[in-house]
Amino acid sequence: MLAPIFHKTVSLSSCCSLFGKIWCCSELSDYGYISAWAVCMNEGASSGGEKQKLIFKRVILQDQNKPENMIQKQQVIRLTYLITAMDLTCLFMQIGIIPYLAKSLGLDSVGFGYLQTTFGVLQLLGGPIFGRFADQYGTRAALTLSYLSGSAFFLLLSISTSVPLLFLSRIPSVFMHGLPGAQMVITDLTTHAERADALGKLGLCFGIGVIIGSSLGGTLSTKFGTYFPSYLAVVASLISAVIVMTCIPAHTKPKLKEQATQQRTSHSSSVFSLKEILRLLKLPGVKEVFLIKVLSGLPTGLFLIMFSIISMNFFGLEAAQTGYLMSYFGVLQMVVQGLVIGRLTSRFTERNLIMLSVLVFSGVGFAMVLMTNVFHYCVIALPMVLALCTMGIITDSILTKSVPPSDTGAMLGLCASVPPLTRTVGPTLGGILYRMFGVSAFGYLQLTVNIALFLYIFNNKVPQKEERVQ
Repeated sequence: MLAPIFHKTVSLSSCCSLFGKIWCCSELSDYGYISAWAVCMNEGASSGGEKQKLIFKRVILQDQNKPENMIQKQQVIRLTYLITAMDLTCLFMQIGIIPYLAKSLGLDSVGFGYLQTTFGVLQLLGGPIFGRFADQYGTRAALTLSYLSGSAFFLLLSISTSVPLLFLSRIPSVFMHGLPGAQMVITDLTTHAERADALGKLGLCFGIGVIIGSSLGGTLSTKFGTYFPSYLAVVASLISAVIVMTCIPAHTKPKLKEQATQQRTSHSSSVFSLKEILRLLKLPGVKEVFLIKVLSGLPTGLFLIMFSIISMNFFGLEAAQTGYLMSYFGVLQMVVQGLVIGRLTSRFTERNLIMLSVLVFSGVGFAMVLMTNVFHYCVIALPMVLALCTMGIITDSILTKSVPPSDTGAMLGLCASVPPLTRTVGPTLGGILYRMFGVSAFGYLQLTVNIALFLYIFNNKVPQKEERVQ
């Protein structure tokens, strides 16, 4: 029985070396890279180091695709969706009640703007650091940090009986990055072909958070008091942290011991290394896609930041009607990301989808110039959400494939800093545009920026690799 296995001569030292590599890899991974010693021997491992490496890599790839490991990964991904929906529900419960809490504490509209800006700046600074932390210590540690920070955030909010305490409650938000953390888990556990669709399904979690969180926060605060949703969010965040610590693998990035050692020696191990974060933007094709991501969505972001004022002054809506419109926007986003993005990515290349998104943005800008009533907005919202979601997901997918697997967390952290950046500059810039030129200014800005981006993408090879996502 042993003759077929050992039909070629194998030196004892090479056998030990190969077994050591397989054993090290099995310890580094939480998905069970079970060493296939007999298979390696049957393939004719010889004293030649290069042939052993090729056989070893092929065995590892075969083991990754074993049904039991695929089932494990799918279970982790589903659990990630669940805790992300819970986290976003808690967050949107607070978003609905914070304006009323701030008003009850005597904070005027200017002070509330400062409060929102503080939150945006902290999120902006914390995103890249959080991504580096995930790359250094694993996604389980990063998600645990996020949910524990969320617990501290909600706890401080629940005892905010003065304006200073309300501002103090913003500080833990620097590490509250549950959605980027979920993106990191999914990025690590999916292939390039599966990634865009899997990331898109996080839109379902976002929609659930918007719809359930907004309505639940208002109902609970009305029946049990303004602080009750914060108490509930503290408990839910602690439960999420326990789930992460017990059910999410410590490391979701499979890598060889040699690769890990090389990365530690070649790159800074500091989580706060700005040089290492900026290094990612210098990689081929990264800077261009990142700038397209930022610029294409900026006009829409400015419009959405000013939407409450626009709906009140331009559309003449009451607060309840504005809430219905926001829910409508959330439902559209949930449907597009959960059901539409996967079908688009299976039929078109990444380059075509980026160009399509930019063209749709341009059309949305032209329509916003002509918009005069709320019905027009309801019609415009559909292509707006389609372009916004497609651009966000496709650029995230491209960027994570453009950097080494060891840096996907930092890259997603950079991507996560884009919305806080918009929230930071948005109130000032959006307010100036609206006050000086009216609602049509957002349409003209949308049209101009995206036509320029379309011409740039058309004349340059962006992204560098033109491939179908699935």
